[in-house]
Amino acid sequence: MSSKRYPEEFKIEAVRQVTDRGHSVAQVANRLGVTTHSLYAWIKKYGPDAGQHQAKADEQAEIRRLQKELKRVTEERDIPKKSRGVLRQTVRVRYAFIAEHSEQWPVRWLCRLLDVHPSGFYSWRRSPKSRRCREDERLSGLIKQFWLESGAVYGYRKIHSDLRECGEQCGPNRVHRLMRNAGIRAQVGYRRPRHKAGHVHQVTPNLLQRQFNPSAPNEGWVTDITHIRTHEGWLYLAVVLDLFSRRVIGWSMQSRITKDLVLDALLMAIWRRKPAGKVIIHSDQGSQYTSHDWGAFLKAHGLEGSMSRRGNCHDNAVAESFFQLLKRERVKRKIYTTRDDARADIFDYIEMFYNNRRRHGSNEHLSPVEYEQRHHERLESV
Repeated sequence: MSSKRYPEEFKIEAVRQVTDRGHSVAQVANRLGVTTHSLYAWIKKYGPDAGQHQAKADEQAEIRRLQKELKRVTEERDIPKKSRGVLRQTVRVRYAFIAEHSEQWPVRWLCRLLDVHPSGFYSWRRSPKSRRCREDERLSGLIKQFWLESGAVYGYRKIHSDLRECGEQCGPNRVHRLMRNAGIRAQVGYRRPRHKAGHVHQVTPNLLQRQFNPSAPNEGWVTDITHIRTHEGWLYLAVVLDLFSRRVIGWSMQSRITKDLVLDALLMAIWRRKPAGKVIIHSDQGSQYTSHDWGAFLKAHGLEGSMSRRGNCHDNAVAESFFQLLKRERVKRKIYTTRDDARADIFDYIEMFYNNRRRHGSNEHLSPVEYEQRHHERLESV
């Protein structure tokens, strides 16, 4: 029979039968129809020692409460030692910290300490990666692929153009963020030393006047020379670029920097382009370009020479820009044992990558070859 059926007054009188009248617990329980267990509980609660039992129970309860509070304070003191800096991180980083230490400390304590809601943590644990996060991982893989295909030289703008071309819908800022998070960046180059300004060349005037954007191919060319370091010695490279598309239309590589170097590059340009009208070809005041053979070659093929004053690299900025790209994206990353190794690698860069595949900012992010093809298509459609 349950003790809940009896009022408090009944319980007190039952206890007095044992404590005051001297009856045994078994006798009173038998006569009252209650269990001895219930009667002992009543004696403990209402008997003469009830105050002491209550005080002892209260003391034990207080001890348990203090022990629990001490444990909580100790744990909350130790948690920040491991969570130092986590509060400054994103919510997902805090969720990951809670999941890592959930076996050591209660989840709710960790959530309260890191200022997140437990329901959010449990929802995250069921699906740690959001749709946006999974999409970022997929795009990061494509970005890494396009970056490697470029020879690890492309920046976020050109990679964004590659992504748009293959059908991906994303903004350039997102590509920049994903590249920064993945540690992917464009290849940076050198700073060229400045030269002292010279005088305007009096033999050949500056016909180009920094008009770097002609309206059609074969209106303006630029040419220049650079050097490549190898273990065998210097390898000299001369190039001729068409200003319309920035395409390298002529080049030559030799172990000596002579007039034949620049003449061979120009001969390749003429053989490739076969210009019908006058073409301005701009160069610096190097001895190769001021030689008699150079002037005679220009006159024989209907070309007009153009030169700027000594040390003024701005008038020949397009050729300088190409050399900067070549060294930044290819030469800086290699150590050439022989000149033949350098020739093969530079040929691969110019003919296999730069002219045909590398996107150029001045060409609407198209390669020089593709930019010229589209120009011809537009002329044919008119």
